[in-house]
Amino acid sequence: MPKFQYEARIRGKKQVGVIEADNERAAITLLAKKNIKVQSVQLKKSWTEVELFASKQPITEKDVVLFTRQFSTMIDAGLPMVQCLDIFAKQADNKTFGEIIRDVKTNIEVGSNLSDALRKHPDTFDSLYCNMVDAGESGGTLDVILQRLAGYIEKALALKAKVKSAMVYPGVIVSVAFIVVAFLMVFVIPSFATMFEKGGAELPWPTAVVMDVSNFFRYGWYYMIAGFVAFVFIFKKVYATDKGRYEIDKYSLKAPVFGPLLRKVAVAKFCRTLATLISGGVPIIEGLNICARIAGNKIIEIAIFKTIEAIKEGETIAAPLERQGIFPPMVVQMIDVGEASGALDTMLEKIADFYDEEVDNAVDAMTALLEPMLMVFLGIIIGFIVVAMYLPIFKMGEAT
Repeated sequence: MPKFQYEARIRGKKQVGVIEADNERAAITLLAKKNIKVQSVQLKKSWTEVELFASKQPITEKDVVLFTRQFSTMIDAGLPMVQCLDIFAKQADNKTFGEIIRDVKTNIEVGSNLSDALRKHPDTFDSLYCNMVDAGESGGTLDVILQRLAGYIEKALALKAKVKSAMVYPGVIVSVAFIVVAFLMVFVIPSFATMFEKGGAELPWPTAVVMDVSNFFRYGWYYMIAGFVAFVFIFKKVYATDKGRYEIDKYSLKAPVFGPLLRKVAVAKFCRTLATLISGGVPIIEGLNICARIAGNKIIEIAIFKTIEAIKEGETIAAPLERQGIFPPMVVQMIDVGEASGALDTMLEKIADFYDEEVDNAVDAMTALLEPMLMVFLGIIIGFIVVAMYLPIFKMGEAT
């Protein structure tokens, strides 16, 4: 049985104690029966719980999807909410997530509604999730809302996986190229350097350049590490400021290869999120506020906030979005049609589906473009090193 630590005043003196009870409300009731006027009661964590949170498992979006789908099925089957949460808390493979669900259950038992209990764990359940649940509770359609949420999270995960796959390939190629070049500079080039020193002849400039780079790799490697760490530190500091984030996000959308991909991802995410919120009964202003907060790009965030201000003044969504120049004309026109026909959520879903396919095509096109470019780049680097090393040998041969 859980233990609760309480503070109370007995005869004017502060008293701290521990009592066992099923939940916080039961603990307060037991203490009242003992004529103890409680000032505060909180769950006392056992050593095993403290150890669990000290080395807690990360909670993934897959854990949230699994919970959401199972919770929806249980609610649809007519099981009481507290019983559903208790079953999931006991059966959860991720023990950290199980503890969070147990805490949600405890809060519901003492009188909180589900959305308020979920809001106490913002790192696991974001504002979109909590607002959707709130709308589902208010409208009596919690099972349907949970199904929509699970579908939304799954599609968001698929979109994120596509972007990661687009970023991983060039990253791997560049990393392999760096490792190969570093190996040549540290282990291969020095043996040539010893031979050239014995020859005593003046080295051609390509060879001298390669020798200098080799010496830097061998004796100045700590400068590279320090430079990399400094770059990451400065980038994070700059990106943490509003102005820095604005400039970086602006140029990222204009980048030659990645810019169009990032824009398509942003459009798909915005449309999917807003469609899910509107279909769940969340007011349009609140829905746009959530979309802005989770946009992930300062330029798009500002565009959405400007759209919100225009809507408050009586405009439609499409007109201010068009003025911002962030979203493609086709998207704005379809949103306009959706507003006029009263089927905005359906139209947004169609746009999101279309741009999901566009992201797929963009990833394939980018991979097809980057593969030969990176191979040519790697070939030029390796070729330059090989030629630079053999130039002195050819000169020695001509001299003899």
